[in-house]
Amino acid sequence: MNDPTTARPWLAATLPKAAPAIATTTVLALARIWNANGAEHSVGNAALMTALSLGAAAAGVVAGNATGDSVLVGTAFAASGALAFAGVAGYSDGLSLPLLLWSLATAGAYGLAARYWRTDRRETVAYERQTSERREEHAHIERVETLRATTEIEVARTGAAYAEQLAQALVTRATLPGFDPTALEAAGLPELPTGERKSA
Repeated sequence: MNDPTTARPWLAATLPKAAPAIATTTVLALARIWNANGAEHSVGNAALMTALSLGAAAAGVVAGNATGDSVLVGTAFAASGALAFAGVAGYSDGLSLPLLLWSLATAGAYGLAARYWRTDRRETVAYERQTSERREEHAHIERVETLRATTEIEVARTGAAYAEQLAQALVTRATLPGFDPTALEAAGLPELPTGERKSA
C-alpha cells in the first residue's frame, strides 16, 4: 500500500557537511601553489587580491541593498573572504599564518553553514511529518473503505442466500400433499404464483 521512504546514500548525506572544510582547504592549497610560483612577497599580487576582495565585498553590500537576497550577499562575502585568505596565504612565506587563517575561515564557514543546516533540517522534519500524517490519513481511509465494501458484499451475499432459501422453501411447500394456496390467501398471506396462473 505505502512505499517506505528510502534513506539517502551515505556519501550524499555527509558531503554537504564536509563542503566548508573542502572549500577552505582547496583555497589554502591553491594559494600555497601560487606562493611557490612567485606570489611570495609580491606586492603586485597582494594588491590584486586585495582589490578583488574589496570588490567582492562591495558587490555583497550592493546586492544586499538592491535585492536583499541573503544567498547572493552571502556568496559575495564568502568570495571576498576567500580572496583575502588566498592573498595572505600566497603572500606570506611561512605556513603558520596561512594555517591560522585556514582554521578561522573553516570555523567561520561551519558557523554560517550551521544556520542553513538547521533551517533545512527543520523543513525536512516538517515535510516528513506532513507526509507521514497524509499517509496515515490515506491508510485510515483505505481501511474504512475496505471494511465498508466488505460489509456491503457480506450483506448482499446474505440477502441472496436468504432469497434462495425462501424460494426453495416455497417450491418445497408447494409440492407437499394437501397444500392449498387459497387457504393461505384466506388467512391474509400474499397470493403465491402457481403454474396455472402463470400459464393463464
